[in-house]
Amino acid sequence: MLKCPSACLAFSFLRVYAILTFVPKRSRLAVHKTYKLFIGGKFVRGENGRVLPARGGNGAVLANFCRASKKDFRDAVVAARAAFPNWSKQSAYLRGQILYRAAEMLEMRRSELQKELARTNGAATSRSARETTLAIDRLVHYAGWTDKFTQIFGTVNPVATSHFNFTIPEPTGVVVVLCPDEPALLGFVSLVVPVILSGNCAVVLASTNKPLPALTFAEIVATSDLPPGVVNVLAGERVELAPQIAAHMDVNAIVDATGDAKLSRQLQQGGELNVKRYVRRDLAPAEWHGRAAENPYWIADTLEMKTAWHPIGL
Repeated sequence: MLKCPSACLAFSFLRVYAILTFVPKRSRLAVHKTYKLFIGGKFVRGENGRVLPARGGNGAVLANFCRASKKDFRDAVVAARAAFPNWSKQSAYLRGQILYRAAEMLEMRRSELQKELARTNGAATSRSARETTLAIDRLVHYAGWTDKFTQIFGTVNPVATSHFNFTIPEPTGVVVVLCPDEPALLGFVSLVVPVILSGNCAVVLASTNKPLPALTFAEIVATSDLPPGVVNVLAGERVELAPQIAAHMDVNAIVDATGDAKLSRQLQQGGELNVKRYVRRDLAPAEWHGRAAENPYWIADTLEMKTAWHPIGL
């Protein structure tokens, strides 16, 4: 017996309608922001296109961020080296004004930083507000040292001949900064500003576990007066980038605040081959909130001392 084609068609239509009608609706998937790397004053996705999820204190995915490769690190070093001659020649007063302008930008977008910290740490808003305020104050504190560190660390040396003998601090060049996981924002500011205020340029590797506050900081200072290439912000796996950081011949110094003993040995052993300066910052999370992270001698750790002789005229 042949079935009626129209009856079959009607039955199929009713079956599809029933399926679509009674299938439970799925909740909407949020479109997460992808935070980019900051290299040479530009936001880039990274040469390999890899991304990693950034998770909050409760383990939920907050956003995605680009995972820097060895090529991205080399590009950041090139950008920092290109910016170094101009930045190091600027007057101390101008560098201080530029850093103070960066603090103004952070102050204007304080609420954005607080929200980023709160959702990253999974902490109370009051705790995030305190860290944001202290990070801004820390930036202002170090901005005031731009025209003072030369008098503190420089000297006029007594000599036995009829000469003036001066010791003058000068920036060392390109400095790689490895940030701690906690506190993410305050640690970032406390490490980077003492490096760049003297005329150095920085390549900063943000916290692997909590990179969003540092990447948000980069988005804010991108609209300030800080010249492109002075601060370059990367995010990714420390283990992947550590060999490249240690071996790169155009990096002059490393400031390591990760607290990872194995990583520290790797960076020091690599730096031995090219006489790269290595500085370790071993602070507990609570110590970043106190005077230990306002130490002016942190500025001296990335300075070179130049001695000049000048004859005394009659």
